[in-house]
Order: sequence, then C-alpha cells, then structure tokens
Amino acid sequence: MQMNIWDVYWGLRVDQCPCDVHFVEWLEENGQTGRRIYHFGTGGHHYVGIRCAEPELDNTVLGITASPKEYDSFVKLATENPTITKTYSAYFGDIYTSNARLLPRFDIVTLFHACEFRTEANDAYGALTDREVIDLFTAQTDIGGYLLFYTGSFAYSVAEPIIADWAKTAQVDEVATFKTLRVFRKTG
Repeated sequence: MQMNIWDVYWGLRVDQCPCDVHFVEWLEENGQTGRRIYHFGTGGHHYVGIRCAEPELDNTVLGITASPKEYDSFVKLATENPTITKTYSAYFGDIYTSNARLLPRFDIVTLFHACEFRTEANDAYGALTDREVIDLFTAQTDIGGYLLFYTGSFAYSVAEPIIADWAKTAQVDEVATFKTLRVFRKTG
C-alpha cells in the first residue's frame, strides 16, 4: 500500500485555475490581515504563501501538497528565502489523513480542491471522506472564521452537493461569492 499522491507539478496558470489569485484578492479587498490560514493545494508556485508573507497582508499560511514535486519547490523556496518560513510553511501529505491533534486553529481555511483528489486508493489506508475533511477543518476554524470553496474546480459538480449538505448542518453562513469563490463564515 502506498499513499495516493499527486504526481504532477502545478505552476501558476491563472487562466486555468485562478482560485489562489482570487483568494489573495479577496483577502486584500476584505482587509484580512494577520490571519492564520490553512491552504489545501499549494501548487508548485506557492502563490498564497508568498503573497500572504508580504507586510501589507501579514498572514501566516500552513499549506498542504500531495505532490512531491511541489513540496520540493517549497524546500527550494525556503532554502533560497529563509525569511518566508516565518509566515509560510508547506508540508507533504494526504489531506484525507489529517488529524485534528496535529493541527492548530485557523481563521481561514481554503478547500479549493475538495473532491478532486480522493479515490479508492485512499480507502486502502482508512482515509477520511471529503465530507469528513470539510467537517474536520470546520472544527479547526475559530468562530467568525471563514471557509472557502472554488466553483471552477473540475470536481465542483461532485463537491457542490457535499457543500450544500454541510452548509445545512454545520454552524456556518454563506456570506459572499467572490469571483470564483464561495465564502462561508463559521457562526458557532
């Protein structure tokens, strides 16, 4: 049995996948500074972590990638620019094996790639379902914090009914849409 990995390197291709750029624009337009962010899917570009490290945003970001190549790009980024690690860290892993005891609290969670990655390969090692991941990160988000989803995902048609069911049962309100993003706020 081996971990289900994403064996590609995703560079910043805004025309195909603008979610990270839209997210940073949302942060800027809504004055979201000094926040603790969890970011699902760093990409090899690490755009969210790099931009959030800028003084005008001053956010901390913990990102996950299941791509060895993208993780290698983080190691290179951190080696060449060690100050980035004061506000940004990325780790290699399968989000579907996340454990609340290993996670800090967050103000903002991006779940842009919900339903894109989980397959029957994850079942072999007892991985969480997409709904369980959403529930886990909802629990790790402080009241008043935000959870965001990406409507342009190739798997959004699969994620949408899961998000709808979650929104009915979780203590969240959908507070905005911003370009390609749906924004929910945790209420309790």
